[in-house]
Amino acid sequence: MGKTVDFIVVFDDGVRKRHYHETQKGRVVYFAFQLEVKVGEEWKTVIRYDCSHRFSHMDKYDIKGNKTKISLDLSFESALTFGDWDINENWPKYKEGFLKGVQYG
Repeated sequence: MGKTVDFIVVFDDGVRKRHYHETQKGRVVYFAFQLEVKVGEEWKTVIRYDCSHRFSHMDKYDIKGNKTKISLDLSFESALTFGDWDINENWPKYKEGFLKGVQYG
């Protein structure tokens, strides 16, 4: 039986991280987490780390919802650790760039 971790971290007014991952026998089998910024009444994804295409990757979004996919040559465990650290550490820069139309990372 696996374990599921699912939570939201509020960084600032209108800035949050949604985090979800599953483990089986101590190994990460699925993860998806993203930085979101509230624009008007809508939450928009700024940066997302996941493994939905069976490989670890990061998607960067612009304010219109266009995305750029960047493959990460990392195990699911390493991508989860790195991506979580990256968002926790760099969310102010990502938020500012997103709202100004500049992609960082």
